[in-house]
Amino acid sequence: MKKIFALTALLCFGFSWAQKPAEIGLITDNDLYTSPVNDQYYTAGTVLFYRYLSDKSNEKLAKKIYDFRIGQYIYNPQSVRAEDINVNDRPFAGYLFGEFGINYYYTNESVLKLKVQGGVVGPEAGAEAVQRGLHKIINYPTVRGWQYQITTTAAAQLDAYYSHKILGNRFKEKVDFHLLGEVNVGTIWNSANIGGMMRISLKRPLQAMYNSSLHNAVLNKDKETYKEHRELFLYINPNLQYMQYDATIEGSHFNDTSPVTYRLIPFRFNAEVGVKYRYNNWNYSYSFNYRGKELSNNVITGFYYGSIQVSYML
Repeated sequence: MKKIFALTALLCFGFSWAQKPAEIGLITDNDLYTSPVNDQYYTAGTVLFYRYLSDKSNEKLAKKIYDFRIGQYIYNPQSVRAEDINVNDRPFAGYLFGEFGINYYYTNESVLKLKVQGGVVGPEAGAEAVQRGLHKIINYPTVRGWQYQITTTAAAQLDAYYSHKILGNRFKEKVDFHLLGEVNVGTIWNSANIGGMMRISLKRPLQAMYNSSLHNAVLNKDKETYKEHRELFLYINPNLQYMQYDATIEGSHFNDTSPVTYRLIPFRFNAEVGVKYRYNNWNYSYSFNYRGKELSNNVITGFYYGSIQVSYML
């Protein structure tokens, strides 16, 4: 883990030294951000990111941004006392990954994001140690049962995301609507999502999508624009997901040694509601995320978690 953080720091220094407009930040997910008693299923995530503005290649393209990330996701059953295998209503799992993405922002306010991930699910992801440390810091009970986690699975993922604006001008730049779709394939997840997105301005007129923090498009070659462009808006994103495979629930394609696995419920309803605020060089956001019931047993339910993001334009 330390080597990954060191490599990321080195990359950030190298790109910053090259004088590219850049942004660095942190995303932290936790179910405790929605309720002090909610601690289950997708229970925590941490992502460090660095992105920089590249030269665009054609007139229809407003911006192209390269995105580098390292992160860790942690999954638990409902009970923190899951040393009894019979109360594991969802497998323990940890996912440690690195990611590279290219984001295209078009002048018609469409967005295309392509990314590749590599990493590992299993004990090598370090999720148990991280969770134990966090719970000790906040004086929460130690989670028992990590001996039943999903066994080692190498991660290789490809993801494509597309968003297209369908309505906006008739609402005096205070509200707009977008259709979006996403496909994710690889050794950890195979899934497809389709849904909608609505932005609602809480102060000024909405920024064009290629200048908005909604899809991380605020970088600009003229850094003085950071002092002029401010944003405060709500967004709502309901979507339907089809999940064909999830290694954190079903175990690896390559072995059957995971002690706890379940069959998936393939179709789920998901939703995200959040607020984003940008002032000068700083970006802040908070979102409430709901995920529909993922797997087949009599105990598990849909769940929710909060996500906080903070970033700074260099």
